[in-house]
Amino acid sequence: MLVYALRRLVGAIPTIFIIITAAFFMMRVAPGGPFDQERTLEATVMANLNKTFGLDRPLYEQYGMYLGNLVRGDMGPSFIYRDKRVHEILAEGLPISMQLGMTALLLALAVGTLLGTLAALRQNTKTDYAVIAVATFGITVPNFVVAPVLSLVFAVILSWLPAQGWGDWRQMILPVIALALPQVAVIARLVRGSMIEALRSDHVRTARAYGLPSRMVVVKHALRAAILPAVSYLGPAAAALLTGSIVVEQVFNLPGIGRYFVQGALNRDYTLVMGTVVIVAVFVVVFNLIVDLLYAMLDPRVRYD
Repeated sequence: MLVYALRRLVGAIPTIFIIITAAFFMMRVAPGGPFDQERTLEATVMANLNKTFGLDRPLYEQYGMYLGNLVRGDMGPSFIYRDKRVHEILAEGLPISMQLGMTALLLALAVGTLLGTLAALRQNTKTDYAVIAVATFGITVPNFVVAPVLSLVFAVILSWLPAQGWGDWRQMILPVIALALPQVAVIARLVRGSMIEALRSDHVRTARAYGLPSRMVVVKHALRAAILPAVSYLGPAAAALLTGSIVVEQVFNLPGIGRYFVQGALNRDYTLVMGTVVIVAVFVVVFNLIVDLLYAMLDPRVRYD
């Protein structure tokens, strides 16, 4: 399995390279520049700025310089935060985004699995219909709608929770719920469908025929098979949480990489946007690998030679 993991990581390098290349040229093709948002500058000052940051060179040279610096671990200076390098900015915001995303992912997995299991055990009852309704609502309503509504209701109207900031556990509740709700809905639907199928399988019927308690049959036998589709979905879910956190961090004013990404995109901070893209791409690749390995641990029929 270790050899498989190393082979997957090496095989992911071309994918990350393509993502970096596409993002680099798309940023340069977009209208505007990193210094257009400032007051009107003299031609000499603008020329000096472009020369300082290498923007006066041909595009292919800028691309080659960026790749060379990236291989050495240098993501370049930020055009907005002149006194900081990109890796310093990401080092400040990444722990917050990771904490937000991982908490939301664990919450989505736990709540989604529980709701899906309850719906399957009570198929075609009010509980089942309620879970399906909640799941449909969570899938159709995006988090950029849920986040402002949660902030308005629980922070502004009821004053139960803070609307902004990070550090206190109470400040985590609304952002985590807003980020996790769509994933809770998807996981609940996946677990419900696979649990219904698992409860009708031969090995579960055999376990019941041996007189095993219902709780043991559901948890030890049926749930292990039913949770596999949810585990497979964790890779795309991680990508959705990383991209969705950009909106959530803006709404709740969180100092994560999502806020820096938005500010960098609006101000054409090429290096900051590229650094965020690289980090997100690496995390998605690594998390998909972890999901594959976890799938093999849960399902003995899967083996990676």
